[in-house]
Amino acid sequence: MPRKVRSVRVPEALATLDLSAVVHECERYLRDLESATLLRLDGNKEAADALIKSRQADLGRKIGMKVWEARVAFGKKERAQEGGE
Repeated sequence: MPRKVRSVRVPEALATLDLSAVVHECERYLRDLESATLLRLDGNKEAADALIKSRQADLGRKIGMKVWEARVAFGKKERAQEGGE
């Protein structure tokens, strides 16, 4: 039986992560999975595999960029607070 997660600790540096953009990228990925399934059903396995492989790399890059942007925003906020004190 799977365990339920009651809470998740998110590092303060990721508090400004744009979750709606992350969800949007996941939606795009799911659409591409559906397209790959249709390609595979049509008998074009190589194209389906290529689509999934490229989309996984793209998803990882875009999510990584969102995390990096949140980290940069956190760093700017920290520097602004240090300068103001």
